[in-house]
Formats: sequence, structure tokens, C-alpha cells
Amino acid sequence: MKSTSCNLFLTLTISSFLLLAGCSQPPAKDQARLFKQDLEFLEARTGVVVLSARDGQAMVAINPDIQGRVMTSTAKGPTGLSFGWINQELIASDQSDPHMNAFGGEDRFWLGPEGGQFALFFKADSPFDFDHWFTPPPLNEGSFDLVAKDETQVVLKKEMDLINYADFEFKVRVDRTIRMLDKNQVESLGLPLPDSLSWVAFESDNQITNTGDLPWKKETGLVSIWILGMFNPSPTTTVIVPYKPGPESGLGPIVHDTYFGPIPPERFKIADKVIFFKGDGQYRSKIGIPPRRALPFAGSYDATHQVLTIVHYSLPENPAEYVNSLWEFQKDPFDGDVVNAYNDGPVTPGAKPLGPFYELETSSPAAVLNPGESLSHVHTTIHLQGEEKDLDPIAKKILGVSLEEIKRAFSQK
Repeated sequence: MKSTSCNLFLTLTISSFLLLAGCSQPPAKDQARLFKQDLEFLEARTGVVVLSARDGQAMVAINPDIQGRVMTSTAKGPTGLSFGWINQELIASDQSDPHMNAFGGEDRFWLGPEGGQFALFFKADSPFDFDHWFTPPPLNEGSFDLVAKDETQVVLKKEMDLINYADFEFKVRVDRTIRMLDKNQVESLGLPLPDSLSWVAFESDNQITNTGDLPWKKETGLVSIWILGMFNPSPTTTVIVPYKPGPESGLGPIVHDTYFGPIPPERFKIADKVIFFKGDGQYRSKIGIPPRRALPFAGSYDATHQVLTIVHYSLPENPAEYVNSLWEFQKDPFDGDVVNAYNDGPVTPGAKPLGPFYELETSSPAAVLNPGESLSHVHTTIHLQGEEKDLDPIAKKILGVSLEEIKRAFSQK
């Protein structure tokens, strides 16, 4: 299991309450904000760096001082929609939560696994519960060093020491480059970009290096690069995750869908070659795609604002091993997921959600590295905004479904 910002508070009892209360949740609210509103907030309180392209219409806000996160972006300049969810209340409070600082952001760097016998988020011999769950300080607080920047790129780095549940110490150097992509680079991924669309595209190129004296081996635990993007939800946002079809006897389960208990059918659907998942920020739930089913794209569609979001990531040609983040002693600690989607919501009926937001997440394979060796993972985020007739061919080509199919997935009968 790859938990998100909120693998918190989970018990089967709570999950049961959530399932029963799911239909009585208040209607989802539109969380839309303008990019200039979020940028003004960040500029007043943080050391934000802004990249821009396409005559200033495509813009990306990055915070080296908030763990090197891409906080938000826009496709239509300062007065365009702000796509990333930002926890303004937490940032303005100047408080730090040792469990997790949910500052937000479209692309943040974490390392897995979260739980299990090689967990990074639990100390040795501690129980796997929320009281003992803590995001490693190098991932939870502080800044990345700003190595270089220009109008379209930021280069960051950070040295980290982390100790896993098995008491093995990882000495890690993180090199993280965030760059905006031009039309040719986006189209090289297979996405056609008609001039009628507004769009913004950026990637984080993340590399971890073993800077210690000992090799990283399965016997003492491995780590993986884990990139998580938090986005503003809307009542009409649907997450779409394509998968490889085929029998379970050869490819295993299509999806892991019990992270936080069962998901009601009005929020989760497995169709032919694609999974639909609600991203309205109103019901806490999560899904994960295992390696043999994973494809290099995932996405979401916000029908209210006509925004198609595509995530592309580096996926090995042959199935690899991925760390398992389940909060338990695991039968197979290297049987984790590659792609995850998370929908925020109340932990208990009537409680305040952490966001609300929804997430798209990707992970690298487990890093078997000798001293001095490195592993990389590239995570690309693309937002496209415009008329549905122009967005529809992209959805069909990249995600395998039409916008009409996406909108019908959870429509009221």
C-alpha cells in the first residue's frame, strides 16, 4: 500500500462509519482559485520561485523552502485557474506537525515505504498506528538547496539521513530538477496539442544517490522515490487510471482498493481497460495499481472547469519490484503499487477533511544501490483547458476513454 498524505487515523470501524455515511456527505464545493491569489499568498510568506513559458500564460510556482515542492500552476497566466491545492491555513500558522505537514502542492518529493518491516514512517518496534506514525523530518520540514534557476527550470538538492523500521540507516542525496516543457516535449509523450487549448506542462526529474558506505539490499530494506500531487477538487472531478487488461492468473489483481476500507460503487468503478474514481474531496478513499497492470499515464477530468489533467511517469519496460507501504508486517515487502489515486474526505462523519483535495501519485521501483550508485524517477504533470471537442481526442488517445464516458461514470441515474 502506498499511503498518501493521510494514511492517518485508519481503523476498520472508522471505515465502516465512512461507508455508511458516504451518501449523507454534504455536496462537494468548488475549490477553484485564481493563480494570482495563490501566488500573492506565497510571495507574502515564502520564498516562492515562478517559472513561465508561452508568453507568460503557462506558469509554475515552486517553493525550495517548502521541501522543494511545486505548489501550483496555471495555463492562463495570473488570472487563470490555480491547479494545485495549497493549505494556506497551515502555511500562515507557522506551525509544524511532526506527524505530517500537509502544506499541499502539485508535486512533492517523498520516499517510501511508509509502513511494514522496512517502514520509514515508524520507528523500530513501534505499533503501526497513527500515534506512532511520523513523516521523516527531512521529508516533512525544511528546505531544498537552490542550486540553479532560470526562467524555465529550477535545480534543487538535499542530503538526507533516514533510519527504517529495521534500524538500517540510509544516507541519501536527492537531486531534483523541475522544468517546464514546451510543445515539442509534450507531443513527444504522445499528446496532440491543438492551438485552441490552453495548457501548462512541467516535470520533476528526481534522482536519489546512496552516499553511505553500505549497499542498499532487500535484506535490510529498500527505498523508492514517491511523487505526490495534490489538486483542487470539484463536484465533477473524476480520476481515470488506465490498466493492462488480462487474467488475474497471469497479471494479478487489477487494483488495490481497500486502503481505507471498501469504496461505494458510486465512487469507484472498474471498466474495460480503465478505472474511474471520484476526485471530489468528499470521501476518504484510495486505490493503487500494481506493477504488472501499470501503464505510464493517469489523469483526471474536471467537467466544471473543463480541465483535463494528465500525469506521465517513467515506467520500466519490464515489471520491477516496488516497496509495500501497508501498515503491518508484510508477507511480501516488495509487492507495492506503482500508481495511486487518493480522494480526501472526513475521517469520521461530520469531521473536517484534511483538505479537501485529491491526489495522483507515482513511484519508482525499489532502489537496490551500491555506494555511489543512483536511481531516477521522472514525474510529469500536464493540465489542458478548453472546449470539450478539443480535449476529447486527447482523453481517448492517452486515457482510452471519451469525456462523455468519464462524465457518465458517476452520473446520477
